[in-house]
Amino acid sequence: MPYRVTLIPGDGTGPEITEVTRKVIEATGVPIQWEVQEAGADVMEKYGTPLPPQVVESIKETKVALKGPITTPVGGGFRSVNVALRKELDLYACVRPCKSYPGVRSRYQNIDLVVIRENTEDLYAGVEFEQGQPSTLRLIQEVEELGGGKIRRDSGISLKPISIFGSKRIVQFAFQYAQKNGRNKVTAVHKANIMKYSDGLFLRVAREVSQTYPQIEFEDRIVDNMCMQLVQKPELYDVLVLPNLYGDIISDLGAGLIGGLGVAPGANIGDQCAVFEPTHGSAPKYRGLNRVNPMAMILSGMMMLRHLGEEERANRLEKAIAAVIAEGEKVTYDMKPTPDDPTACTTQEVGEAIIEKLNNL
Repeated sequence: MPYRVTLIPGDGTGPEITEVTRKVIEATGVPIQWEVQEAGADVMEKYGTPLPPQVVESIKETKVALKGPITTPVGGGFRSVNVALRKELDLYACVRPCKSYPGVRSRYQNIDLVVIRENTEDLYAGVEFEQGQPSTLRLIQEVEELGGGKIRRDSGISLKPISIFGSKRIVQFAFQYAQKNGRNKVTAVHKANIMKYSDGLFLRVAREVSQTYPQIEFEDRIVDNMCMQLVQKPELYDVLVLPNLYGDIISDLGAGLIGGLGVAPGANIGDQCAVFEPTHGSAPKYRGLNRVNPMAMILSGMMMLRHLGEEERANRLEKAIAAVIAEGEKVTYDMKPTPDDPTACTTQEVGEAIIEKLNNL
């Protein structure tokens, strides 16, 4: 029986890299029945929303989705489709491996760490109050009356909820991930020295959970120090578990350590469903040019195969990807010594090169 997987091409350059990824995944020999669903800026006029209900329903049914990048407007417009999917499907764990592949230009080598980010709480929970609105002024007054300090009347406000429930399950996820994948250490990242009732709660719960996994080393780091540590000595770290905002920032830092978002895959996982997608955005200015790097999307597909239990085929795919990267010939412009290198390949040619390697393994 083939696996049923929801396929969301996305918008911008999403459809191009999704199609290449689909072909590569099929070349591994894993039988998949794709259920294609439209989402993103391109379907706003058609459905009146960037996330039509049938997309969510499809993922609930198949339990697994492979998703191309989707544009999120800055400072206005609709809210992030990615955030909406995480909320609708309770995809509380964002998993972002940061692994060096020889041949990728980077200041660092031999990086192999995993960022596990809580997805549903913190400042990304979307509990916001717009500047100047009556509800915002009322909130400011209530905070002052409760002894929370003075807030300027012209402020916009975002709340930072962090719960015992949310903290416990993400830290448990991190330890279980470490256990399953042969990892030796989990580091909780926080700012508990300043935010004692939110980050402090996260740290307290992390310490409690760590007691039930004595075989795995546990430590914690303050987030600003963590940034410095990752730049100075990233080899000391293995699995990082973080609240939402810090996880978003540190995962991009991790991508920088390995050469950029072009080789940074990702997954958003819950107890029932999982959505696999590249870390990078939709790059609409490159739409239709057949020149963007599909590696992160293909690596996300590799993560999906592992999630499905197809470990051997996932390993073959990773070897094929690594071989293409190491040779440095059949790669896109961003992985060449200079962006204007005339030998740079198209998106489609990269996929074909990986398929050729797969067939020869």
